Amino acid sequence: MEEKKKVGVGFGVMILKNGKILLGKRHEDPEKASSLLNGAGTWTMPGGKLHFGETFEEGAKREVLEETGIRLSKVNVICVNQDMVETAHFITMGLFSDSFEGDAKVMEPDEITEWRWFDLNSLPSPLYFPSAKVLENYRQNRFYIQK
Repeated sequence: MEEKKKVGVGFGVMILKNGKILLGKRHEDPEKASSLLNGAGTWTMPGGKLHFGETFEEGAKREVLEETGIRLSKVNVICVNQDMVETAHFITMGLFSDSFEGDAKVMEPDEITEWRWFDLNSLPSPLYFPSAKVLENYRQNRFYIQK
């Protein structure tokens, strides 16, 4: 019997401070980068998978705190995307916050090796493709961009 593949729900959180976005460098080792969407060695927004019973906002606050030590005060859903590779399919919610407390620290060094702030007009490469799509939605002020 063929195994049924499932669609997952994840999110990326765009944290903005003084025109700069917080991005983390995923570990170069695919086993440690912890992504079904093949993100080893890329720059990514904080985020993760939604837990059962959690709202998007609760999940975003939890993941950002776990990954960076930052406490989000206010966070809003800004977009939705479909992210697929041969082995995985995720619905990715993009969230936005410019209301938070704390400084970014590497809390999970086996997954993210550093956090840095980047000017929106001078982003590092390569970007994790789900994060790049959230940024594109933000720039175009669109909730969903069909591709």
